[in-house]
Amino acid sequence: MKVRTILAAAGLSIATLGATAAAPDAAQVKAAHDLLQSMQAEKLLRMTAGMSKFPSPAQRELTMAKVEKLTPEMVYTRLSAPVSRLVSAETAAEMTRYYQSSYGQKLLKETYNGAPRMYAADPTPTPAEKAELKKPAFVKANQEFKAAEPAIRHEVFVLLTEINKGK
Repeated sequence: MKVRTILAAAGLSIATLGATAAAPDAAQVKAAHDLLQSMQAEKLLRMTAGMSKFPSPAQRELTMAKVEKLTPEMVYTRLSAPVSRLVSAETAAEMTRYYQSSYGQKLLKETYNGAPRMYAADPTPTPAEKAELKKPAFVKANQEFKAAEPAIRHEVFVLLTEINKGK
């Protein structure tokens, strides 16, 4: 009986998500595009491809070659519609501003170019950067973005799968 209740609740939440995540408008898509550009989503795609499991080394090399041929703009364009359904335009604008800040740039450098680690090690912010990180608009946007981050990573994986299939 509990399984049916859980499945019914999951179906209801998915239906609700589908209803609220209807077609985003052009402003939301543009905000998501800007966010993906500021967070360097092409590097996230490469990182996802590098961490994925492949049936053979030849398949890995083929996929990595396809990923390397992609332009960053194509990655942003293909991901902007799905990501715009996951985050609001306000959150996308605030997170774009964050990733363009000096602290956001340090964080991106550490994320994509840092040494491999078991756990993320964020750089230490300066006092001015700490003040920026405590602003209510950023705190709210960061919470929404963190909640949507697994879904964004899933969309990146879906794009990688499509690229691998030649779509």
